[in-house]
Parts: sequence; C-alpha cells; structure tokens
Amino acid sequence: MLNAIELILICLVAQAAVTDLALRKIPNVLILSGLLLALMLHVLGGQHWAPLTYWLAGSLAGFFLFLPLYLLRGMAAGDVKLMAMVGAFVGPLAALQVAALTTLIGGVMALLMLLWSGRWRDGWRNLSTICQPLLWRCFGIPLQAVPLEPGTSVGGIPYGLAIALATMAVVALAHR
Repeated sequence: MLNAIELILICLVAQAAVTDLALRKIPNVLILSGLLLALMLHVLGGQHWAPLTYWLAGSLAGFFLFLPLYLLRGMAAGDVKLMAMVGAFVGPLAALQVAALTTLIGGVMALLMLLWSGRWRDGWRNLSTICQPLLWRCFGIPLQAVPLEPGTSVGGIPYGLAIALATMAVVALAHR
C-alpha cells in the first residue's frame, strides 16, 4: 500500500510528465510546491532533525546527479529541478536509483525518437563530432573540442516523462 508521501510524489511526477510532453517545460511552481510538500510531510512524519536531513540530502543528491548533464546541455534545467524534487521525497539512495533508471529510460526514448523521426544518421554524426576530439586525446593527440553547428540538434527528449516513469518504477519496486 502506498503511503501519502509516495502517492503525492506520483501525482506530482505524473503532472510534470504531462506538462513536459505538452509544453516541453516543467513549471517552477510544480517543483517548489513539491519541495515544500516533501519537507512538510517528512517533518510531520519524523522525529526531530532526521526528516530535514533526509529531505535535504535527497534533494541535493537529485540535483547534483543531473547537474552535469545540464551543464553539458544534454538536459533542461526543469529536469534537474524535478530530479531534486523527487530526491526530496525519496531520499538520497532512492534518488540514485531513480536517476540511473531515468538515464536508461531516457536513452531508450532518445533511440526511439531518432528512429521514428528518421534522423538517426544526423544523431550519429553529431555524436561522432562531439566524441572525436575526446577519442584523439586518449591517443595523446591534443585537439580542441569541436562545437556542433547551430541548428544541427536532432531534437530534445522529454526527460520529465523518463523521470516520472523511473520514479513510479522505483516506488513500485519498493513495495514488491
């Protein structure tokens, strides 16, 4: 049986997924209200400072797990903030599990989107362009990174959906 924290979390990530699919954006008000709800529910259900540290550790874990992807322009800021909100609800260990599963689901979604749109060749070319300098550096040949030309992106991935699916799976597996 799901407890109140898990039920509210599932409702919030489902709303984030629907909004991300429809508008390609996750509203800050959804993230902030989720963070506050998680804090209130942890404080009401716990003892002394333990809920606050659990909430803080989870939200920081969720945030910093996806921050590198945002800095590399592989993910939008709303997705990083959504992962921080998920971490605030589930704690740091489950946030790591959700992030790992999100990465797998996001990868499958990316491949399916490339195949569906017929732009898999463009995606492969972009990946090759980005990774080639890194590969040459491994062999000791210093090269500068080559940025992609503007307009060569093959599209964005609605990671809000991947985060929602991963969160639901981790919550469901916890009750197995």
